[in-house]
Parts: sequence; C-alpha cells; structure tokens
Amino acid sequence: MNGKIKLTSLFFSLCVLVFFPVTGSGLFSGTQEDQKLDERVRSFLDSRRYSWRDMNVPESDGKVLYDIIIKNNYTKALEIGTSTGHSGIWIAWALSKTGGRLITIEIDERRYKEALANFEEAGLSDYIDARLADAHELVPDLKGPFDFVFCDADKGWYKNYLIAVLPKLEVGGCFTAHNVSNRRGRRQYGIGDFVEYLENLPNMETTYDDSSWSGISISYKRSEK
Repeated sequence: MNGKIKLTSLFFSLCVLVFFPVTGSGLFSGTQEDQKLDERVRSFLDSRRYSWRDMNVPESDGKVLYDIIIKNNYTKALEIGTSTGHSGIWIAWALSKTGGRLITIEIDERRYKEALANFEEAGLSDYIDARLADAHELVPDLKGPFDFVFCDADKGWYKNYLIAVLPKLEVGGCFTAHNVSNRRGRRQYGIGDFVEYLENLPNMETTYDDSSWSGISISYKRSEK
C-alpha cells in the first residue's frame, strides 16, 4: 500500500508541474494572456530603450515605480505628468498584474497624443485613463481614493499637488515624486519647499531612491494625521 501511495503522490506532483509550472520566484506563472502582454511590453520597451525624450524617466526609475506597485499590490494609481508615456507604461504594466488602473494627466497635446500611441503599441491602453488637462485644475477635483501617486510635473507645484492628493491617499498608500534627491545640492529649483513640507508631515514616512541621477522620493502614508 505504501508503494502505491508514493506512486500516486509522485504522479500528482508531476501533474501539478505540467499544468501549473512555477516561476523562478516560486509562484505559479500567469495565464497565457498575461505572458503575451509581458512579451509585448518587454518588446516595446526594448525597442524604445534609447529613444525616450521629453523629460521621460530613465528605465531604472521606471523599474522602481513598478516594484513599489507590485510589492504593495496597489491598484488605484495617479500620475501627474505623463510626458510621452515611459513612466506610465511601467506603472500600468505593474497594475496589469494587480488588477489596477492608472489615471495619468498631461497638459501638452503633442506629448499626450504620443503617449496614447505608445500605450496602445505597448498593449496597456486598457489599464490607463489618460487625460489631456491642466493638473493644477484637475488634481484637486479628482475624487480618488488612490493608493499610489507618481508626481513628475512642474517642480514648483509639487507641494500643491501633495496637499491636494494627500487626503485622497489611502493609509498604506505611497506618494512618489521624480527629480527629488536626498543630496540637497542636486535638487532642482522649486523642490526644496516640497521636501521641507513633506519631511515635516508626521504621518508620512519618506525615503529617497538615489540610484539614478534624478532621484525619487518615496513616502508612505502611515496614518490619516
């Protein structure tokens, strides 16, 4: 009997491996559609790797945003400053795995249209609500709630964006901002007021990712106040 039980267990284990192959992380792989989307996004990003202009984030910063969303299973994202879509693609790619959606805002019509084309080519349009608008006006009117925010627009307005979004950011959510380095000598004009305000918020826990020249502030909301 023991021999039969062992053979049955071995057969069952082999069936599991055949029908549910595991990934390198030890988790079950995604569906065939998920894998096709991954291939499409990777192919698109590889083809554009050295051609992003218009103040888009570098690839390393896109990966930082992707990892934050995946790690925290965020689903309700806001991006302030689309440009032509590089950061939005990394954000939406992560959201495609968490079942989420991105609202992204761009004021320049040329960049907005180019971003739409890039989202479509990357296969991520279904995960993105792209809006052509002035973020100064639109962000305060957005209802939320959000659990992830990426700010990469006019630096002098970062503090205002944070003030407008913070009440709509869920506890446990994350507010990230581009071109914010912990090395004060490298901060762009207008960033100082934002950083000072951010670091004095008792309910926000802030660190900085300085792996790229630009730098990203990463702030988690630990409580409502």
